[in-house]
Amino acid sequence: MYLIGFPLLVIPFAIYNMIAFLTPGMAWTDKAASIRLISGQDWMMTPQDILLAFSVLLLAVEILKSTRMSMRAIVDHVLSMILFIAMLIEFLLVKQAGTSTFFILMVISLVDVMAGFIVTIRTAQRDLQIDRVEPIA
Repeated sequence: MYLIGFPLLVIPFAIYNMIAFLTPGMAWTDKAASIRLISGQDWMMTPQDILLAFSVLLLAVEILKSTRMSMRAIVDHVLSMILFIAMLIEFLLVKQAGTSTFFILMVISLVDVMAGFIVTIRTAQRDLQIDRVEPIA
């Protein structure tokens, strides 16, 4: 699988930036679609909801990817950390990124970084077992 060394959360980050910079008049809370539920309630979806739901689904894939132990997985962790740092810098310095939508995307990226390292450390602990030697009587 070629996507092992590529952080998938770059995709929502790029989508956010394309929308924020190419369509400056668009609000993240505008109505994107409406679905009538069986209860009779109209569920209104916004671009923010769609992007965040998509990001959470990609986060689940990223966590599954972090269970593999290989050089690509390490590269993936490093790239995820770089992505989080880039998002943090953009959040702090760029006006268009100062929204709750971008903040939640950044938190999702942080969870990806933390989960990747935690899963890697836990699996490494399981692989490294030291047998306790009983003293000779």
